[in-house]
Amino acid sequence: MLSGTVCVVAGGGNGLGEAAAHHLADRGATVVVNDLGTGVDGEGSDPEVAEAVAADIREAGGEATAHHGDVSDFEYAERLVSETVDEYGRLDFVANFAGVLRDGMSYKLDPEDWEAVIETNLTGQFAPLRAAAAHWKAAGEDGGFDRQRSYLAVSAGAARGNLGQANYAAAKAGVLGMVRSVSTELYRSDVRVNALVPNGYTRMTETVPEEHRPYTREEMPPEKVAPMVAYLASEAAEDVTGCTLYAGGDRVGVLADPSMAAVGVEPDGWSLDSLADHFADDVAADVELTRTDSHF
Repeated sequence: MLSGTVCVVAGGGNGLGEAAAHHLADRGATVVVNDLGTGVDGEGSDPEVAEAVAADIREAGGEATAHHGDVSDFEYAERLVSETVDEYGRLDFVANFAGVLRDGMSYKLDPEDWEAVIETNLTGQFAPLRAAAAHWKAAGEDGGFDRQRSYLAVSAGAARGNLGQANYAAAKAGVLGMVRSVSTELYRSDVRVNALVPNGYTRMTETVPEEHRPYTREEMPPEKVAPMVAYLASEAAEDVTGCTLYAGGDRVGVLADPSMAAVGVEPDGWSLDSLADHFADDVAADVELTRTDSHF
């Protein structure tokens, strides 16, 4: 189903990205496995991480190459796209799983940990999207595509808020706004842009103390996320764009965009007194206004 499809999988050296790279190749795609080879905290660098996944794919009969580098670096992101096109003559799909964690309570969070997480998890999504979009726009203007192109940005459930993850939550929520914006910009250029909120056991899950982990690898294997990635790479997903999608375990779904939960109108404009009298009891009477429990 993906024969002739050229895919870049950023963050493809471990976990969800590795599972996606293997599944794409198993379905016939040519895969460029990108990874910087860092730890979960973003420290270190090892080119063998991406190469090991690419080698496993080739050993299984698939076609894959490794590309070592940091996708939050704009120059590197442009090189990743251009060298993929130079090597294979096209780029059809980018799935970006690159991410790091540096958790901490907001009032104690080191500024360097804030910046590192935002850089990798948000800038690291935008830089390759920008590079791919520029290539796709230019290629489309030169004669159009034989099929739509597709970019998949990976977000997380933490985008709703997560205790001790202000940096990670901010980055992952930013990904959703980015996708809604860029998907609109690129729709007429036959480029799909979507976000994925995956749920699977990875190295990040292992940063949680064992007694507090929400599931085991056997209960939520990362391999069960990969078919949704392959679907979004395929022509079967034509015109699926601007969506936030979910995949985890035996479930897939579409998440709602932010919308107004309650509204009140005051013809002469609201005042402090009228808000004090009516906001909680009338305007937002059916809405939960103390929401902290949902962010644990």
